[in-house]
Amino acid sequence: MVVSTINGTSPLSHSNGTTIPLSTFSRNSFVNVEKGDPVAFRPYWEKVRDECTVEIKGDEWMSYLGDTNNLCWYMVPQMRDAILRLHNVVGNAVTKDKFLVLGTGSSQLYQALLYALSPSESSHRPINVVAAAPYYSEYKDATDILQSRLFQWTGDAALYDKDEPYIEVVTSPNNPDGTLRVPVVNSGVEGKIIYDLAYYWPQYTPITDQLDHDVMVFTFSKCTGHAGSRIGWAFVKDIEVAKKMIRFVQLNSIGVSRESQIRAAKMIGVICDGYKNLKSIESDHLFFDYSKRLMKERWEKFKGAIEKSKVFTLTKYPTSYCHFNKDLSEQYPAFAWLKCLEGIKDGESYLEKLKIRTRGGGRFGVDTKYVRVSMIGTEDEFIELCTRLSNAKRE
Repeated sequence: MVVSTINGTSPLSHSNGTTIPLSTFSRNSFVNVEKGDPVAFRPYWEKVRDECTVEIKGDEWMSYLGDTNNLCWYMVPQMRDAILRLHNVVGNAVTKDKFLVLGTGSSQLYQALLYALSPSESSHRPINVVAAAPYYSEYKDATDILQSRLFQWTGDAALYDKDEPYIEVVTSPNNPDGTLRVPVVNSGVEGKIIYDLAYYWPQYTPITDQLDHDVMVFTFSKCTGHAGSRIGWAFVKDIEVAKKMIRFVQLNSIGVSRESQIRAAKMIGVICDGYKNLKSIESDHLFFDYSKRLMKERWEKFKGAIEKSKVFTLTKYPTSYCHFNKDLSEQYPAFAWLKCLEGIKDGESYLEKLKIRTRGGGRFGVDTKYVRVSMIGTEDEFIELCTRLSNAKRE
């Protein structure tokens, strides 16, 4: 049986010293932490909104073309320069001797990479696509929806033992559990690796290395919170792979919105300018400082709520040295990965009784006793989430 007290008369205090403010949610409303909509950073962008203003006149950015001197011809120079500058500031990826491919979000780039990395011979069997469980819940559908003869979803990379060509997707930090990942396939055939680095930013995890892989995918949405701009990019070592990706994007959407590129470049510029002018800018105006502090505060409150409920256990993360912040730091993932204690077989259904919408472990290729909870929604959603979890009891 589930017992929950919602909308109490005083803030909740936890044994770890954190306090949950009063919730503004109604008793019968659902808290939706199933989605990964990264709106948590909106207060920062409200502070710097005037610096981020972009004016686009009616006669500007009308052409399909962005830069005909660039391999990625639909990418405007401002977008290219902003991306390279961002990685130079953060130090999370080697960009030298790589081709930069822009996409309409990392979702489009994922499919472009499956196309580009698959064998071109029409008589060849579809190449197997795998990822270690728990894997991102959309990989399977994004692979299968095209019903391609070039590639097919095959499941858990840890269980893959075929001596056949394969593509392994390595998400690090991982969605849903936040762990740092490396390839795990044990096969006699050399596979191709896609590194999905959507969450390899300082607010989520220490920047321990400047990564240097053949294929690395990043997304604007999880970096800054601007998911609606639909901007993603990949660094690719092999020019032939890059060409095939660009061909896919051309056929799929004839490039990437020029307006979105200009706005994204402006936002990235504001972030980088802050770290260029460290001495004259308050820490609240440094994006990664602000967003890391927010994630840390949320995780401390969330841990207190989980500890009080005694219904779930949480993934534990190591402390590592962050070369960006130049300090020892824990991880503060975008999602919490919960495991139900004995007696609860389905975490998603259990939380549904508390009017909390989540995404169950079955979607991620594991047992239903696991459940993913978003940590990057609105402040009101997060407060209500912690309130309901704190008051959840098993009888």
